[in-house]
Amino acid sequence: MIGLADCNNFYASCERVFNPRLKNQPLVVLSNNDGCVIARSNEAKLLGIKMGEPVFQIRNLIKKHNVNVFSTNFALYGDFSDRVMNTLKSEIERVEVYSIDEAFLDFSNQEIEERATFIIDKVKKWTGIPVSIGIASTKSLAKVANHIAKKHTKKGVFILDNEFLIKRALNVFPVEDLWGVGKKYSRRLKQLGVNTALEFRNIDEEWLRKHFSINCVRLQQELKGVKCYTLERNPVRKKNICTSRSFGKEISDYVRVKEAVSTFANTCAIKLRKEKSCCSKISVFLSTNTYKLNIKQYHPYITFSFQTPTNDSAEIVSMASTALQRIYRCGYVYKKAGVIVQDTISQDKVQMSLFDNIDRKKSRELMYSLDKINMLMGRDTIRIASQGFERRWKIRQEKLSPCYTTRFSDILTVKI
Repeated sequence: MIGLADCNNFYASCERVFNPRLKNQPLVVLSNNDGCVIARSNEAKLLGIKMGEPVFQIRNLIKKHNVNVFSTNFALYGDFSDRVMNTLKSEIERVEVYSIDEAFLDFSNQEIEERATFIIDKVKKWTGIPVSIGIASTKSLAKVANHIAKKHTKKGVFILDNEFLIKRALNVFPVEDLWGVGKKYSRRLKQLGVNTALEFRNIDEEWLRKHFSINCVRLQQELKGVKCYTLERNPVRKKNICTSRSFGKEISDYVRVKEAVSTFANTCAIKLRKEKSCCSKISVFLSTNTYKLNIKQYHPYITFSFQTPTNDSAEIVSMASTALQRIYRCGYVYKKAGVIVQDTISQDKVQMSLFDNIDRKKSRELMYSLDKINMLMGRDTIRIASQGFERRWKIRQEKLSPCYTTRFSDILTVKI
């Protein structure tokens, strides 16, 4: 049996751990630049606040009901995610981390319900984060079971272990909420009269294969209890890694744009090293504000290739700066920039070039030392000079909570 552990209202729950007064209070977390709602507590959901709703449209609602509003604190959320996943791994041998707040668990040869309840209690006790676990014979059914566990059980555990329960659950489960069924497919399915997961499961397989993707066929098989997706203990290597941000304020100054692009490129390099990968190509893009029709629009995109695949920060930042020089134009006001590193391969499988003028051994040693110092002393203690120090382009985070677990200055103090 496969379980799906999913943190309940994860971002909102993280904000509550060190701030007990927020318990049972409506709470929302906003996207970059405090633009839209990306997380809601159950109390906020009951007020009718929708996911993705622009915050300026609900200011009266926020004021009327004293809704607590927070900017995204990814340092805090990322650290809590690591703590939750490590707690799960301490109890289950085979764990596949699926996202920042989800993980698939192998419940083979175990007292399932008792074990799942124990894990939920342990995660809550060790991290303060509430978790629900749905259990079934396949990943797709475990997703359905988790949905039920989260909304319709007190313990937070639900097991789909017989055909009667499965059919009953699928009969009321909306087709658009199925794992992997997006807006496009759900719209087509509803036009065909397929509104529930059970109706989807009952579609003729050959017809489905002919008119939809192979992933839809696999999903159908999984809903029938046929396992198509196994637990992946080692995460699949990302082919591309993107770091992009909308600026807190629109900028036109080249130096500020370069600082932002250099920072994004360095972030990509750090992510590559964490995955023990190297990239073969790099793309840089800029964008003006598409919502301001009264200004000149410009959305350039350029790609360069490396002679030898790399994860060296200095090399990647240098290439990103060269790319920026090619696409930057004076007279435009930029709202967003981004860097994408592409065609990644394992750092152990890099084909060296006869014409490479970089000492790769020294490069690896330098990056290892840089990462170690920044891990011990704080992010960007050592940085590439072109990243700058003021970050006048940074995203707007007017409601940012303290980084309780990742910054010494934000650690809570108790007066005795």
